Amino acid sequence: MEPEVASPGQQIADSVAARIERLIMDGVLKAGQVLPSERRLTEKLNVSRSALREGLRILRARGIIHTAQGKGSFVAPISQVDAGPLVHLFHSQPRTLYDLLEVRALLEGEAARLAAIRGTDADFILIRRRYQAMVDAQARDTDAATHAHLDHAFHLAVCEASHNPVLTHTLQSLTDLMLGSVFACVNNLYHRQPHKQQIDRQHEAVYDAVIARLPDEAHQAATAHVNSVRQSLREIEQEEQRLVRATLRLEGWT
Repeated sequence: MEPEVASPGQQIADSVAARIERLIMDGVLKAGQVLPSERRLTEKLNVSRSALREGLRILRARGIIHTAQGKGSFVAPISQVDAGPLVHLFHSQPRTLYDLLEVRALLEGEAARLAAIRGTDADFILIRRRYQAMVDAQARDTDAATHAHLDHAFHLAVCEASHNPVLTHTLQSLTDLMLGSVFACVNNLYHRQPHKQQIDRQHEAVYDAVIARLPDEAHQAATAHVNSVRQSLREIEQEEQRLVRATLRLEGWT
């Protein structure tokens, strides 16, 4: 039996689906982002509306995009990691935070090194915007959650400049946990002036090294930053445990 040959229309639809997949893998279209309008997509991809719709149907069948009634189509997490148990463990066992920060140090150190090597001028513009937004927020009385999101956005912009889609999507798939670790950092360290000043200097070192295309320095700065946060949080935890023990003794529990 001869293999079935796809029709020209099917070939075009497959091509449309493949091109959109590439945009997602390259981070142009991000997880959770609503897709541009049909008109915009047909113009950008230079295809007919019927070919676009068929391509989107293919992507929906693959679970790469989802469609919500009245909200349009949006990008699904394509490197979906079952983070549910990890999220539960993180909230029920806060010491999991240190394991996550250990992973962050490994991933973000390499991401910064690759960003310094592979980053384009466009990447650096985005990194500069994220960095400046983070710095500007520090000059205002911004809440911890906003600081955490801006901090995370800066690190993600550096990661995207690595041009390693697997690395980027690995970090994006752990967004809930990553934001949890950043929030823990902001919530526990930003109101302690020496720690905050140290974090500001570390962010600046990462930014300067990446923009200056210094891969070794960028790797060292990003790794040192996350490891420093990990150590500072551990010291705070130990300090709080000592206070609890002392208070219990004072109240006659021991």
